Amino acid sequence: MSSFAAPAASSLSEATAFIRERIRTVPDWPQPGVQFRDITPVLQDRRALRTLIDLLVQRYIDADIDTVAGLDARGFIIGPILAYELSLGFVPIRKKGKLPYKTLSQSYELEYGSATVEIHEDACKPGDRVVLVDDLIATGGTMMAGKILLERLGAEVVEGAAIIDLPALGGSKLLRDSGLPLFTVCEFDGH
Repeated sequence: MSSFAAPAASSLSEATAFIRERIRTVPDWPQPGVQFRDITPVLQDRRALRTLIDLLVQRYIDADIDTVAGLDARGFIIGPILAYELSLGFVPIRKKGKLPYKTLSQSYELEYGSATVEIHEDACKPGDRVVLVDDLIATGGTMMAGKILLERLGAEVVEGAAIIDLPALGGSKLLRDSGLPLFTVCEFDGH
């Protein structure tokens, strides 16, 4: 098994700072008290999007991975691009009721509510090695639900990858304590 690669420290810190500067904070959305970290400025800036994808590709290019899975909804933006760049397939993990074939479901708690995600029952094979992608780790519920679904199919989630970590909400600790290694591009204090 290949280990995950990381760019040189100076280029990683410069790339991280470049991406972090383009993340917009929207106060009190979707409800009062929530500081929503919006990645759409990163997606709109061709240089920022390329920098983000290049960071992820450099990390996983030599890794022993069979597929990339992405969480609804913003994991659907980054995940397929990463899968394409790595010449891998992509597995969508969607909100309940959005997938047309036979599914497995997993419910979880969010920072401000609860939800259920689903995966097609034939999305991957036992033994497949998967990188699970999302935009943000807050309470960790969404990524944990995705991990559980993939493991129920017999896959091994080798790493969770996200653009943003909000460590104060405890999600990254929860995920690491569950045995899931994480790679995040940047982090923000508070909610």
